[in-house]
Amino acid sequence: MARNLVIDDWRSAHHRLEHARAELPERAEPDQSERILDSWLISEALATLSAEHRDVIIRAYFGGEDTNTIARALDVPAGTVKSRLHYGLHALKLALQEVGVSRP
Repeated sequence: MARNLVIDDWRSAHHRLEHARAELPERAEPDQSERILDSWLISEALATLSAEHRDVIIRAYFGGEDTNTIARALDVPAGTVKSRLHYGLHALKLALQEVGVSRP
């Protein structure tokens, strides 16, 4: 009887489908392709801007600098920085729309 119990347990789905492992399985990483594509599209669109607009946008949005810090670094009035941000973002939006990117 003990022999039959061992054989039944061995043949059960429990032994065929579950495998013990010493280490945990790797975690699945989220797909990064959309983030990479977005970065590429933004880089391409930024390249179409003037150097002044591009520099201000990069400092403000990617560097996290405020208007006054950017103004001091570029030696221009804060109003000029605000103006460049406004017109630069408008041009960036148009450049992205030209390649088919629209606001969700």
